[in-house]
Amino acid sequence: MSSVIEQSVQARMVASAPRMETLPATLQYDRQYPFAVRMAFPAPATLEGTEVSWEFSRELLTTGVDSPAGQGDVRVRPFGYERTVLEFHAPEGIAMVHVRTDELRRFLQRAQELVPMGDEHRYLDLDRGLTDLLGGPR
Repeated sequence: MSSVIEQSVQARMVASAPRMETLPATLQYDRQYPFAVRMAFPAPATLEGTEVSWEFSRELLTTGVDSPAGQGDVRVRPFGYERTVLEFHAPEGIAMVHVRTDELRRFLQRAQELVPMGDEHRYLDLDRGLTDLLGGPR
């Protein structure tokens, strides 16, 4: 079984104009980083013309599909029955995207099968983490 899950999703950018632009995005979960989820947007979908990715906790995403969650750079909340809003706060501004809730739930279920919630600590490589933190040899 692979230690990384990737899932493409269609995100809809919320803008001041009435029409929302659809953007491709990729959700990623890596068993080596069991507490984190990564959401990446390809270069053509960003203002900078380079891939942009955000990392945030799996718990934040899990909670946010059912009720508002987050107080920092990433916030997640339900929007009706079929969509979830992810807000990404940066110095340049706020990007808000809608993603189908069933796609997020499918991704979270796959992550749950790879690393059950509550068992994340069993997948941490503390030696590697300390080496990275202290700048030692790998």
